[in-house]
Amino acid sequence: MQVLLVEDDAVLADGLARTLKGHGMRVEVLGNGLEADAALQTSEAAVAVLDIGLPGIDGFEVVRRLRARGSSMPVLLLTARDAVEDRVRGLETGADDYLVKPFATAELVARIKALARRNAPPPAVLAFGQLRLDTAARRARIGERQIDLSVREWAVLEYLLQHAGRVVSKQQIIEAILPWGDDLTLNAVEVYISRLRLKIADAGVAIRTIRGFGYMVEAGA
Repeated sequence: MQVLLVEDDAVLADGLARTLKGHGMRVEVLGNGLEADAALQTSEAAVAVLDIGLPGIDGFEVVRRLRARGSSMPVLLLTARDAVEDRVRGLETGADDYLVKPFATAELVARIKALARRNAPPPAVLAFGQLRLDTAARRARIGERQIDLSVREWAVLEYLLQHAGRVVSKQQIIEAILPWGDDLTLNAVEVYISRLRLKIADAGVAIRTIRGFGYMVEAGA
């Protein structure tokens, strides 16, 4: 994972860079807001860590320009300012998270990893048991056998596999697949679940009903 670290305190920047590298990250260190703005126009970093009080332009302006270019790169702000208005301003400008100095380096590492996971692209293939969903080609297979799914059946199954091992409610399913139409009802979800159970019965996958809560995908016979 590559991290762009922008901190004008050279001693602090060096210490943070060493810590991040010790956790297997590649780190580019800059100490100026204008340099950061230029670098972010071409950077392939997974996460940018910005101090707010930078020379040139401050961290708020760096984030504003980044978002104005349409970039969705996760940004973690470092600030010595504990005022609520500064934290709110950072988030409203487009930052994803912030840490108030002084902070534990373990927390910094954890937050960077969390932001990187949040922004990671979904896997091209969702696999569970013998079931494989190729999300790019929109193909579903059980072993080598292709199974036919309607648009909504696909959307429901994809959402369930993305949350395998967790309980999801009917309402969550509806909200997740609303782009396919706004007329989906709770009863319709039950119908799609019933159809899917029949179609994947031999895939080693079970769609379990958790009464009062929803459904959960788990290993089946």
